Amino acid sequence: MKRVAVVSPKGGVGKTTVTVNLSVALHRAGHQVMVVDLDPQSALRFHFNLDLEHPGGLSRAAIDGTPWRDACVQSESGVVVLPFGEVGESEREQIELAIHHDPDWLLRHLQAMGLSQDAIVLLDTPPGASVYLRQALQVAHAALVVALPDAGSYATLPGMERLLQTYCAGRPDFVGSGYVINQMDASRQLARDVAGVLRQDLGERLAAVVHQDASVGEAVAFRRSIFDYAPHSLAAQDFATCVQWLQARFDTGTTWADPSAHSA
Repeated sequence: MKRVAVVSPKGGVGKTTVTVNLSVALHRAGHQVMVVDLDPQSALRFHFNLDLEHPGGLSRAAIDGTPWRDACVQSESGVVVLPFGEVGESEREQIELAIHHDPDWLLRHLQAMGLSQDAIVLLDTPPGASVYLRQALQVAHAALVVALPDAGSYATLPGMERLLQTYCAGRPDFVGSGYVINQMDASRQLARDVAGVLRQDLGERLAAVVHQDASVGEAVAFRRSIFDYAPHSLAAQDFATCVQWLQARFDTGTTWADPSAHSA
């Protein structure tokens, strides 16, 4: 299986929305796709229109010692979803302690699911540093960093670059990291300036610019992907561009030295 960690250095950047729409785009491109929710907020269920009253997920499976594949749900869009699920605070702390002491926790559970070699698994992580993010980066073949074109996001990128260098750089199975600039409002000078700096810094690591599009928020409100709600929208085209970038990385096995623009 090909594993992609979708990460962000801060919250509120639309990371989960990006994950959902990328997964649907990949599925529509003919791939077998699974999304694993590693965020205790468990918001992925809402985006895929899953039963919010059902508490099951990988967290409950981890507590009960049951296989993760039994907690998977086939979404209406065709993407297989493994929700984080709902557990109490003490149980969540128990899970996180186990993860902290078991560096192979995530990889072992994913390999036990018996997915095909060509399957693509998107790992939706909590914002910022966490045990979930660390495990996701350690097993990822590629990483996508979601950021906004604003000063707040730009200021947090050095920390994310350090995490990528620590857990991903130098691994022979890691094809590289890319950035998704989300909610790009070209009418704002600051957004244009930040996006311009990122384009210059990142070069081919800029996977896509997803423009601000009311259809994205409307799709979330209806608990659908942008491809189900507004397949011809500008945002849908942007997500398709990101999928093409990701497919090219996997098809060619391209690797490159991550620039140090944000490592200081």
